[in-house]
Amino acid sequence: MSAVAALDARLLRVPLSRPWGPDVTSVGVIQTHLRRDDGAEGWGFAWTPQIGAEAVLALLRHDIAPAAVGRSAVPGAAWQGMWEHLHEAGGGGVTTIALAGLDLAIWDAEARAAAAPVSALLGRTRESVRAYGSGVNLHYDIDQLVAQTRRWIDRGFDAVKVKVGRPEVAEDLDRLRAVREQIGPDRELMIDANQRWDLDRATRSLEVLAAVGPAWIEEPLRADDIAGHVELARRLAGSARIPIAVGENLHTEHRFAEVLRSGAAQIVQPNVVRVGGITPFRRIAALASDAGVPVHPHLLPELSTQLALTLTDPAAEPWVEDVEDAGFGDLGALRDASPVEIAGGRARERDHVGLGLRFRAPDGEAESASRRL
Repeated sequence: MSAVAALDARLLRVPLSRPWGPDVTSVGVIQTHLRRDDGAEGWGFAWTPQIGAEAVLALLRHDIAPAAVGRSAVPGAAWQGMWEHLHEAGGGGVTTIALAGLDLAIWDAEARAAAAPVSALLGRTRESVRAYGSGVNLHYDIDQLVAQTRRWIDRGFDAVKVKVGRPEVAEDLDRLRAVREQIGPDRELMIDANQRWDLDRATRSLEVLAAVGPAWIEEPLRADDIAGHVELARRLAGSARIPIAVGENLHTEHRFAEVLRSGAAQIVQPNVVRVGGITPFRRIAALASDAGVPVHPHLLPELSTQLALTLTDPAAEPWVEDVEDAGFGDLGALRDASPVEIAGGRARERDHVGLGLRFRAPDGEAESASRRL
């Protein structure tokens, strides 16, 4: 049985060609490099768009790497012990984001040693999955939003997602009506409030926005307000009838289990990095399948597509989110071609080994070798 011999990490800033706001012009990627005692190597990453990248890097270098050396490098075997080791610093959030850097590198090393993609190790259940066009667009005016919608249509998407949460719900309705006019009645329209509302405002807003037929409302309330989501789901079962989607800001399988038990959401969207990697993502997907709740992975299409292709629930085909001009391949952040392609509203894998996600070194910086920490 192989063991972890070394783990290293470095922080990269990937500039966004389409900023997500005046103060969000890049995203933080913490590239990890793992070496096993049998010589196999793997590359993973942690990710945080704006806040906490330096903290994630520090956790990886000073707490995760020393504790990982000597532990099993069999995928999934070390995850629980490492999570328990980090728990003093928090059960989720920065700790699980950092732990993803180790978990992804372990899976990558195993697949590279087998000269196969990770999806082959997990068991691919489909050849492609649905993809939808998405964007960080609450700050767009209607003309910009309509232009973005046209680009999504031109790329062949059958579904799109738009941010809501303007000061007045009438503004949101005007924007969504403009989008609906562009996409027509047969394409899906998802909406995302990014935790901006309280319970009463969410109720009032969704009674109005139901007019455009949203496929779901994402994060209408604070992510940790499970009781609020339960009550909102009860209220929406009446006139609005809009499914609630949560998960991008839930960090552990325990929180997902609580959401699923309580009926707080009808769709879950785990972010593979934020929950701690492939190992906990698979546990969460199994919980959702048992509860009869669809899983649509959040962001990171180059990674999410690979896992979505392995989901086993035949009745709930996943959606993969493609934020406009934000894919790592689109941004030129990868050493090699992207391991996935999205075209005609479908996401598929390209030929690759492992995860196929090694990041380019910044100009003037040589690739660093993994070192014992």
